[in-house]
Amino acid sequence: MPELVIAEYARPGVVVLTLNRPEKLNALSKELLRQLLDRLSEAEADPSVGCVVLTGAGRAFAAGADISDMLARGVASYADPERLSVWKGIEAFKKPLIAAVNGYAMGGGLELALLCDILVASDTAKFATPEIRIGSFPGDGGTQRLPRLVGQSFAMQMVMTGMMVDAALAERKGLVSEVVAPGALMERALEIAGEIAAMSVAITPYAKRAVRAAANLPLEEGLKLEHRLTVEAFDTEDRVEGLRAFAEKRKPGFKGR
Repeated sequence: MPELVIAEYARPGVVVLTLNRPEKLNALSKELLRQLLDRLSEAEADPSVGCVVLTGAGRAFAAGADISDMLARGVASYADPERLSVWKGIEAFKKPLIAAVNGYAMGGGLELALLCDILVASDTAKFATPEIRIGSFPGDGGTQRLPRLVGQSFAMQMVMTGMMVDAALAERKGLVSEVVAPGALMERALEIAGEIAAMSVAITPYAKRAVRAAANLPLEEGLKLEHRLTVEAFDTEDRVEGLRAFAEKRKPGFKGR
């Protein structure tokens, strides 16, 4: 079985996962998604891993769904319960996940990037939801997540026209957090990931869950969840260690529990 997702321990606490199907612009085949979930599950289970960076080999992050599979299997290629379960599993990854978008992120590739917590892009990156041009529309979360980032009007424009969005416009619209030169992309993504990994591995999943809830819950409900998660976090050793270190004017020694 070809290795479609390569895992590399790039620096302490940081794993880089590279989609490795460059000849197909990293099109999201069922097997690639399954391998991605396997690598994410390994990273989640590893207490030494504090953050994961996801990127693509070659000139694309991911160019979307595997069209040949869609042609061969029709709606089954989308509605396949196993495929949907794998996609849900990727979405449920608990630790911080950074997308280093090095090229095309289109269709399902953009939807995969939208599952990440922080998007950093090369200034040559391109974003699109081109499904409308082949008689379709985003079906793996794009119609729901994109408007929450860029607003309904611009999301409608992207979805209804299939327009290509360059990195500068993506940054202005809030789709990505930073744009850097191509040669600096991985270094910047790893720098951010390293900063996150240096924090408590026990606490960052709480923070991720709380921030993500803001896109889905009314403010009052979100505040209640934030309060509950904060109370839960107080039971961790790292929360106590952080407070004690602050009082003692020293750097905390987090243990991930």
